[in-house]
Amino acid sequence: MPLRSGLYIVPTHRWYIERTVWLIAGFVLLLNTALAALVQPLWVLLVIATGLTSITVALTGFCVVGNVLRLLGFTPMLGTSAPTSGTLYFMQTDRWYLERRIYLAVGINISVASVLVLVHSAWWLAFTGFVGAAMVWFAATGFCIMANSLYWLGAEPRLAPERAVAGDAVPTAGRHAHA
Repeated sequence: MPLRSGLYIVPTHRWYIERTVWLIAGFVLLLNTALAALVQPLWVLLVIATGLTSITVALTGFCVVGNVLRLLGFTPMLGTSAPTSGTLYFMQTDRWYLERRIYLAVGINISVASVLVLVHSAWWLAFTGFVGAAMVWFAATGFCIMANSLYWLGAEPRLAPERAVAGDAVPTAGRHAHA
């Protein structure tokens, strides 16, 4: 993977399935982190469930929340167009593009941090809260620290950025048009 510069910012011109999933997951993480910190540490089990769901989406492409959003009329930008999927939403899993790596990394990170909350220290909730806030920020602004780190390390994004700032644009070979 070649190193690159610039900023990677996902499109924010509309609320597509993946962007809305990031928003919902961020709020779920913030809510359950707060409940674990203020009410009962076992609320962190729902953070683990969110992490395992994120890992499942990265590995299989299937997302329960994405399917509910599709039923509500949202359209995907990373969804598969395979005829076998019918009306179900499946995120594309043909290669390990940047956005798919985010689902995997977030899932692993919040799951590990949540287990550490239970076996080591409640201070790990600061990390799950940070990830939740970062996901809400990502959905709202299109900017994600992890996405940019992966982008700078050369991971190919599938979503075309809204703008390339002070650096390389996303190569057209990595872009795919989606409804």
